[in-house]
Amino acid sequence: MARVKGAMMTRKRRNKVLKLAKGYWGAKSKHFKMANEQVMKSLSYAYTGRRLKKRDFRSLWITRISAACKTNGMNYSTFMNGLKKSGVEINRKMLAELAVNDKAAFTALTDMAKAKLA
Repeated sequence: MARVKGAMMTRKRRNKVLKLAKGYWGAKSKHFKMANEQVMKSLSYAYTGRRLKKRDFRSLWITRISAACKTNGMNYSTFMNGLKKSGVEINRKMLAELAVNDKAAFTALTDMAKAKLA
């Protein structure tokens, strides 16, 4: 049986890692061992970041909704409670869009929430 040498696949694998490490500082972009460590760490940061992004955006939307509620004489929690009681099912992303871009529609929603709570 012929002998299989692994140099080609090893080189491909190493070059793939070095390509991902392009732009890193110093030996982290040149030496395979250091580049591999950094790439693995970077990929784990990227994975974590994708999850954190969802939290960050949700808190941004809540902040925007809260600010718009305060201009209409309500606070965030009572506004959301009023919307829930009135049967309005709009997610926070769309509420934040309305708060920023369509103030009249958001005011109508706050009035609806106030009416249900009163």
